Formats: sequence, structure tokens, C-alpha cells
Amino acid sequence: MKRTNSILIVTATLTVGAASSFAEPYKQKTPSAPPLLAQSCSGCHGQFGKGQNGTPVLAGYEREAFIRVWEEFRNNQRPAATIMPRIARGYSETETAQLADYFSSIRR
Repeated sequence: MKRTNSILIVTATLTVGAASSFAEPYKQKTPSAPPLLAQSCSGCHGQFGKGQNGTPVLAGYEREAFIRVWEEFRNNQRPAATIMPRIARGYSETETAQLADYFSSIRR
């Protein structure tokens, strides 16, 4: 009887583990809470950078493109129709890279 129970437990554990590994690629890659640095972006760009009220979606933005666009805002190379040129100047290169890493890690 003990051996049968052990076999059932092992089989059930392996089955659950296998099922969860198959489901993993289909999970939405959205963190439970954005890092503090990215929370200020949600006011305009929505929760997790998903966009709102016509503002660009940041979720899934390619990392290098994010950094390039951020630098363009910082250097007044993008139209000043938004507040972004003033905001971008307030972030260091390290912080910009952290934001790029965060937003590029989220699926649209």
C-alpha cells in the first residue's frame, strides 16, 4: 500500500510539473508590480506601460529603441508637443536603461 501511494504521489508531481512547464510560454509576461522607477510612467502610459488615452504603449518596446527615443527626447530631437523632453532630462543613463529593460520585458 505504501509503495502504491508513493508511486501515485510521484506520478502526480511529475504530471503537474510537466503541465506547468507546457503552460509557461503562454503566460502573460506582466510583473505583479512595476518597479518604483517605472511607476511614474503609469500616470500617462497606463498600468505596466499598456498605454491609455492615446499615449504610446511602452510594454514590449524594444530595449535599444526605447533608449534611442529617450535620448532623442532628452536632447530635444523629438517634437516638443509632449512633456517628455522635460521628463527625460530628469533620468540618468542607468535609470533609462533600467526602464528600457523593464518595459521591453513585458508582452504587449
